[in-house]
Amino acid sequence: MNVILIKALQLLCCLSLLVVLHEGGHFMFSKLFKVRVEKFYMFFNPKFHLFSTKDKWFAKLFPRIAKNETEYGIGWVPLGGYVKIAGMIDESMDKEQMKQPAKPDEFRSQPVWKRFFIMVGGVLMNLITALVIYSAIMFTWGRDVMPMENVKDGFVFNKEGQKMGFVDGDIPLKINGEKIAYFDASMLRPLSEAENVTVLRDGKEVTFDVPANHPDMLEMSEMNPPLLAPFVLAEIDSVMPDSPAQKAGLAQCDCILAVDGQPVRCWADFDAIMLRKSDKLAVCSAADSLALRKMTLVYMSKATEKVDTIQLELNENYMLGIVKTQLSDYAEYKHLDYNFFESIPAGCAYGWKQLTGYVHDLKYVFTPKGAKSVGSFITIGSIFPDQWDWLKFWNLTALISIILAVMNILPIPGLDGGHVMFLLYEAITRKPMSEKAQEVAEYIGMGLLILLMIWAFGNDLMRFVF
Repeated sequence: MNVILIKALQLLCCLSLLVVLHEGGHFMFSKLFKVRVEKFYMFFNPKFHLFSTKDKWFAKLFPRIAKNETEYGIGWVPLGGYVKIAGMIDESMDKEQMKQPAKPDEFRSQPVWKRFFIMVGGVLMNLITALVIYSAIMFTWGRDVMPMENVKDGFVFNKEGQKMGFVDGDIPLKINGEKIAYFDASMLRPLSEAENVTVLRDGKEVTFDVPANHPDMLEMSEMNPPLLAPFVLAEIDSVMPDSPAQKAGLAQCDCILAVDGQPVRCWADFDAIMLRKSDKLAVCSAADSLALRKMTLVYMSKATEKVDTIQLELNENYMLGIVKTQLSDYAEYKHLDYNFFESIPAGCAYGWKQLTGYVHDLKYVFTPKGAKSVGSFITIGSIFPDQWDWLKFWNLTALISIILAVMNILPIPGLDGGHVMFLLYEAITRKPMSEKAQEVAEYIGMGLLILLMIWAFGNDLMRFVF
């Protein structure tokens, strides 16, 4: 199956599930408080829909369901979904209904605390969904982690890392006095706010202060070569058939020592050299690109135990055709298993860590670099794997559920957080905001959201098309 189709299918399944659950949160609290819900739609339905319980053919087959006060349906624009709650100013902008006298079963007739729960119901459902998914992952698959003490050969650091005070071979143990349990990408968050770091250096614990002007997390995450990478010897795990590496005589367990005169101590060094080469390829002429495909490589042969130098040419995709040894070949991952009762607190703790981390990182959206990183559905779809993998699918679904919860609670009219803002105003002033003011705010909020979607889509076009 086509890779794009697989990614698109995963994205559609993920968003369909999360949208139904989010809107189901609003629906559940509305029904709990006996507030009339007029429509519950998966996907939007401008002008027409794909399915509705109010369709004539459905009404003939299932008359009792069709008589229900709520119309259930599926729209044709797969960009979300909605519930239309009676007596509420929302994106439907149903002004005619709001001109009528308020009825007891309408949203506007309810006390503030009931309306509050109806509005935050979707966000609560997204958060609960994420915690349930993470708990189920812990119970079904467990978790593989890399304890810092297992990375016995230490780390290599780029220039920015060395300016912070790190030395190649260091093993970070504590950041601001807090122990680092495992090596993973989340290390960058505390590192970006580090005042002091404790490392294991030459068998001894050393603590040093970090300069105040060190890079922030966004800058760290974009670094290539990365701020820190485990020291993994540049030893070849396997060679692909008919690849430039095989034609040049490279074999399994051979160790690369230098590329184009630049020393290679580990795979991090090799990756940095190849990155610089690819950067040049992106801007050079066709004639120069052919020259850049040529490579001089020094390696230690496993078979002869001798150092040899070879000339080779990268393939049309500028690849050498080798599979690298991984960190797991040198350091042992620890697998954590959880029974049913253990998986719930473990999943909730992991979900809380993801939530607080995302909230922490949200501030970078308001920086020039962060604004450029904002993406649309194209970016979200691209993070799904090329092949269907249930573990990765559920991990990403849980993360996206957290993102939807946080984004929806932002105090922007048109989002749930905007309605909560109106309710807080009413609770403080003891009088509701005028319907006209709410309408104007709703229009402004929807306009801002549309502009944000256009900006995100534009970023994706720049990244993936041009």
